[in-house]
Amino acid sequence: MNFHYHILINPNAGSGNGKKTAGKIVPLLDQKNISYTLHYSEYRGHDCDIAEQLAKETLVEWSEETQETQNPFPILLVVGGDGTLHQVLATFYQLDVEFPVGYIPAGSGNDFARGIGLPLDAEKALENILSVTSPKRINLLNYHEKISDHQGIAINNFGIGLDAAVVHATNHSNNKKYLNKYNLGSFSYILSILRVLIFQKGFPILVDVGGKMIPYKKALLCTATNHPYFGGGIPIVPTADMSKSTIDLVIVERINPLKLGWLIWLLLQKKQLCSKNFHHYTTSKLRVISTTPQYGQEDGEDLAKQPFDLQITPTSQLFWGETTVATEETLTKK
Repeated sequence: MNFHYHILINPNAGSGNGKKTAGKIVPLLDQKNISYTLHYSEYRGHDCDIAEQLAKETLVEWSEETQETQNPFPILLVVGGDGTLHQVLATFYQLDVEFPVGYIPAGSGNDFARGIGLPLDAEKALENILSVTSPKRINLLNYHEKISDHQGIAINNFGIGLDAAVVHATNHSNNKKYLNKYNLGSFSYILSILRVLIFQKGFPILVDVGGKMIPYKKALLCTATNHPYFGGGIPIVPTADMSKSTIDLVIVERINPLKLGWLIWLLLQKKQLCSKNFHHYTTSKLRVISTTPQYGQEDGEDLAKQPFDLQITPTSQLFWGETTVATEETLTKK
């Protein structure tokens, strides 16, 4: 079976790392006589426009019939950061279509690649994609925020409170762009954490974990994730497994600075589950209610302060490439 790769490149991802990554893989494609078409994102939102155009005019859904009739078969390959991949898959979600998608990480955080076990090296990531002949299913998060009636998917996590405030501060900071140039993007998150910790107050939150209602009077952080990482490689839930159709929820309570410093040290040692102020749940259905307006974030994209009535369930996506996590063929489809 022959393949034609439609490569969507965000050159600005990772403060220019997307352009550098494209410069590495395109010569390799030529050397291997691989059939491809390049699509460069040129402005904010262009990723979505390109994805929508490809969905309507070029890409086809993976099935036994299309495998026989489409030769070469069109495969979408995304080169960019987690935000780029999120925008593409969110576009397909809104269009209610599904196509196999490959990914070469070129962002500043690359949490998705870490979570699923993809090579961070561009050449190795390309070899990984070219080595497969069929897609696999991977686990993602499907959310519905009822107050705003906003629905979508998250490839990494959805957070309310501290992590969202950190994302907001980081995305609006000049430090991120500067540090990304030296491959130190994670430090921009650390600087933002230190800043936000001073001002972030505890807020009441109610979580419904598989039918069990659990209230917290002073939550500091509330994050739902489908793999261990957030914030550019910070292992917030070391035990999270992207191969399973489950949701991992983390609640951190507001505590005094000394205890919080101890919790941060445990976090860096991947031992935060030992803290009584760090609460972890694994479920297949989740609801989070926050009546006090807070910042929200989905895959590192900050949302304005608002109250939340959030429902999250597992969903899945056809992925083109080998991963280090086992995949389940029975993952729930959207």
